[in-house]
Amino acid sequence: MAPLLALLLLLPAALLGSGRACPEPCACVDKYAHQFADCAYKELQAVPAGLPSNVTTLSLSANKIGSLPRGAFAEVTQVSSLWLAHNEIAAIEPGALAVLVQLKNLDISHNQIAEFPWQDLRNLSALQLLKMNNNRMALVPQGAFRTLKDLRSLRINNNRFATLPEGVFDSLGSLSHLQIYNNPFECSCALQWLKRWMESTLISIPEKDSIACALPERLRGVPLAKAPDLQCAAPTVQLSYSPNLDAAELFDGFTLSLHCAATGSPPPELRWKIRTAGQSLELSGSPPEGAGKEPPQQEPERFLVFKNGTLVIPHLSKREEGTYTCLATNEVGSNHTSVNVAVAGAQKYPPQPGRDPLGGK
Repeated sequence: MAPLLALLLLLPAALLGSGRACPEPCACVDKYAHQFADCAYKELQAVPAGLPSNVTTLSLSANKIGSLPRGAFAEVTQVSSLWLAHNEIAAIEPGALAVLVQLKNLDISHNQIAEFPWQDLRNLSALQLLKMNNNRMALVPQGAFRTLKDLRSLRINNNRFATLPEGVFDSLGSLSHLQIYNNPFECSCALQWLKRWMESTLISIPEKDSIACALPERLRGVPLAKAPDLQCAAPTVQLSYSPNLDAAELFDGFTLSLHCAATGSPPPELRWKIRTAGQSLELSGSPPEGAGKEPPQQEPERFLVFKNGTLVIPHLSKREEGTYTCLATNEVGSNHTSVNVAVAGAQKYPPQPGRDPLGGK
């Protein structure tokens, strides 16, 4: 047994416990019972295959990796630190990072990432450091960081975020360091929450003067903390109709007008949702792009929507029976109100030719 034991002692560390050698051109070293794979500055265009399965620290920084496909890290699921900064990563396939459930440190900064698979973060509940700065990301979904209870440092500076959803950092109970500067923020009602939150939080937020407005133009370059407070109010809506649906029966051929009055600051945008037995529609008062260039329709318009919030049904029939909902939305919130429309049938005494059944209403 002695010669065999001597042979085992001479084996490279990369072969022990993993069953495979370290792939070229990486260098694999065992330090303090942790396996470190150094693949930085190697001109790599993809995550190398054949890495030892017991790798816990993987450095792939400063290469030419352009994408991270699903399965790129399937061989190294014990990785707790993954360094991918200064590559050319533009695409990360959903699921590529989700297998790294022991990950504590993730650095994907200084890449070209516009679309990040935020759902992968749900699996990475052990994360303590997340560096996403210097990319091209423009959207953080609500609840993106919901499972990251142990995250201590988050860096999303130098991206393209115009806004951030209210409360996006609320679930980060361990967060002590946050970098969000150098983003083209739109200092509107939708971002008022961030200004108030920054004033009260104990989290370290460096370079506050660089957390500045890009829009509106009059506030360009003004730090968010020094931007004037805005008078913001969620929409309120009120629905009226002619004829009065509470007091009159509707018959075939009637003209029905529904008017949605909405208030709010900023002024809300209005949409109508129509649900009948035959279809569901969503209409707005703004004409569709390219309107007027299409050939005229053979069938008369069933619904007319105006910018002032009025919806007109020129010729009622059983087809138009259903629920009509007005939705008002602005940066602060949304509100809606609905009415049910029922048609009694044909009139007992048809109107005379050329006369409006509502007497000109």
